[in-house]
Amino acid sequence: MKRLLQTLGLCLALLPIAACQAGDSEAYQAGVHYEVLPQPVPTIDPESIEVTEVFWYGCDHCFDFEPKLKSWLADLSEDTVFNQVPAVWHPDMKLHARAFYTAKVLKVLDPMHEVIFEAMNVKKQELRSEAEIAKLFTANGVDEASFAKTFNSFGVAQSVRVGESRQRGYRITGTPELVVNGKYRISTRHVGSQEEMLQVATFLIEKERRAQ
Repeated sequence: MKRLLQTLGLCLALLPIAACQAGDSEAYQAGVHYEVLPQPVPTIDPESIEVTEVFWYGCDHCFDFEPKLKSWLADLSEDTVFNQVPAVWHPDMKLHARAFYTAKVLKVLDPMHEVIFEAMNVKKQELRSEAEIAKLFTANGVDEASFAKTFNSFGVAQSVRVGESRQRGYRITGTPELVVNGKYRISTRHVGSQEEMLQVATFLIEKERRAQ
């Protein structure tokens, strides 16, 4: 009897913990707070948990999202990698995607990412031509010839095509959106705010971590 009471006491003590864990697992639900993609998109590094942001430089919501995203990324675990895919569903957006990949190849993405965002959202520059984009790069220390060669290179064009393919696989409906491990899509259409998008992403990263 004494052993039975001890066992019962232990079970009762563990009930709040189990209830809490069950509650945590149901904090965000598929089809309500995020979408499970019908066909997972292969990730770049299968050994890591991948978080992808799909964005457009001309999107004011993306511009507002940047500082929140940067703060969230500062606490990203070592087993998680972050990458970005420029959205393309209009010819002008393809130019902006080329600007992103050009900056990446030239290893000036960190400064130019912010410069392009500010040009389109603060200074209201539409950047609808290669010449306008080139002027932005050269004004920030990039050699004009190097810019032109990279911007029009096969490698950058191929990166844009791959990005478009991934975007289609992600079933993007707007920007900004987040995709976790090529399986789960998160947008403000699913949740009420950009801050909650990041909370859902954290939840899904942990979900993938447990699955691994």
